[in-house]
Amino acid sequence: MPNKERTYVMIKPDGVRKGLIGEVIKRFEQRDLKIVAIEMFEPTRELIDGHYPSDEKWIRRVGQKTLSTYEKYGFDAMKELGTEDELEIGQKVRGWLLDFMVSAPMVRMVVQGTHAIDMVRKIAGETMPYLADMGTIRGDYSNDSPALANKEKRAVMNIVHASETPEEAEHEIKYWFGDKPIFDYSRFGVDDK
Repeated sequence: MPNKERTYVMIKPDGVRKGLIGEVIKRFEQRDLKIVAIEMFEPTRELIDGHYPSDEKWIRRVGQKTLSTYEKYGFDAMKELGTEDELEIGQKVRGWLLDFMVSAPMVRMVVQGTHAIDMVRKIAGETMPYLADMGTIRGDYSNDSPALANKEKRAVMNIVHASETPEEAEHEIKYWFGDKPIFDYSRFGVDDK
């Protein structure tokens, strides 16, 4: 059933530090999505390491994106990072991401509703906040960019993580919630249509 689709959302350290937990939840609930599991937690580096891909292909792609950003803005990767090797750069960027994700508590949740995966990503906005439309979570609450993040040797701060595909959502829900309860309940005016 399309209205029973579930996705995984994580409010990242910057979203928690900015006091946006309630606002993020409100945005989803206003669009007739419902929170069926939620928990604030302090992640370990090991847990975060398991969340993000660690295969060479993914790391190289991150390195390639970083090199493209450096080229676009006229930055010298060799001067700033000590290498132009996409794999080495990808590993550095992945390390910055892990450092960021363990820097403060986060909120993990399962969101359910009609086309929840696509709807949540639409509400969240473009991954890169400087490209996100106003009216989206990232467009309204972040103005970060990969160029600035690379210069400061840190991850892009973009408020939330949201699964991109049904397979990713299923994997991430299982990874982060395991045997924890995911609730089934009716929302007035939403589930009784």
